[in-house]
Amino acid sequence: MSSEKDPLFTPQAFGDITLPHRVLMSPLTRSRAAQPGDVPQDINVEYYRQRAGAGLILSEATQISPQGKGYAFTPGIHSAEQIAGWRKVTDAVHDAGGRMHAQLWHVGRISHPELQPGGADPVAPSAIKPEGAKTFISAESGMVEIPTPRALETHEIPGIIAQYRAAAVNAREAGFDGVEVHAANGYLLDQFLKSDSNARTDAYGGCLENRLRLTLEVVQAVVDVWGGGRVGVRISPTGSFNDVHDQHPEETFSALAKGLDDIAIAYLEVVEDSFQGNHENGRPESIISAIRANFSGVYIANGAYSADEARERIAAGKTDLVTFGRPFIANPDLPERLRRGAPLNEPDYDTFYGGDEAGYLDYPFLDEGR
Repeated sequence: MSSEKDPLFTPQAFGDITLPHRVLMSPLTRSRAAQPGDVPQDINVEYYRQRAGAGLILSEATQISPQGKGYAFTPGIHSAEQIAGWRKVTDAVHDAGGRMHAQLWHVGRISHPELQPGGADPVAPSAIKPEGAKTFISAESGMVEIPTPRALETHEIPGIIAQYRAAAVNAREAGFDGVEVHAANGYLLDQFLKSDSNARTDAYGGCLENRLRLTLEVVQAVVDVWGGGRVGVRISPTGSFNDVHDQHPEETFSALAKGLDDIAIAYLEVVEDSFQGNHENGRPESIISAIRANFSGVYIANGAYSADEARERIAAGKTDLVTFGRPFIANPDLPERLRRGAPLNEPDYDTFYGGDEAGYLDYPFLDEGR
């Protein structure tokens, strides 16, 4: 397909910037931050530099505080050393002509006392154990069961919002072009949003307006740092990963979309379908339509997209942009491969999480002599 007529390779206005094409890199946890300290290291710099041809790189989920950590070897953005490590990454991406947003992450209950400061219990909207959810606390431990969390006290919630605000400031210092607030996949903000994980009776639980409150307050705090044109939010309306479920997802997420539109953020990234688990088969078209009807910013689709499906849905007006995950793991030059219609490398699932350069920096490029 000629790039002049290819929906994937037309520019897209995106908040305060214009992207050269619509093939974006998903936020992808790879568990290769330096220990101790959860600091981005040289192999992370090279990994992101290799993928700078993306229309936009969304960083791997990055914990906003020590309390926000849920897995070993994931990076943070709350210490001077972490900021310096990320600065090397963003400099490399910019030098290669790319753009990059930091994804801000608090895992909430998806953690373990061995990962928490002082061995504390993980926190959540309610003391509800996520059935079947697991994490890993060290290379030796393997996957371990997640315990019942501690419910946050109402007076603690301003401190959570302050953690997001501080992380947004740190992301500016680290040289990112913007930030994405992670409100998907069963982590803290998603736990507050969804009815089955939020049994609170204060201003942050119960009715829909209250369940939306924390996410909207967090996003407003981040927008106060960056401006709306540099901020996005990731949501997973029907995702089941980490034992979350909402009884009325169309109502919940159309209302959230309207609230985020009022704040005037740049984009929503919507996990429509996930290999990690989904409560619906295929893409939830009625929910997608309801979100789009209530949100005037850029809509980014995510979830098991092929290039052809991405083209079809962009052309049909069902999405503006698409984030690709596993294809970007295995194909650092994914946009060029899609532009040329070239074959794709297959990902090695055994090297997705943790390890060294194998399965991280050694996937081949199309052209020799790179």
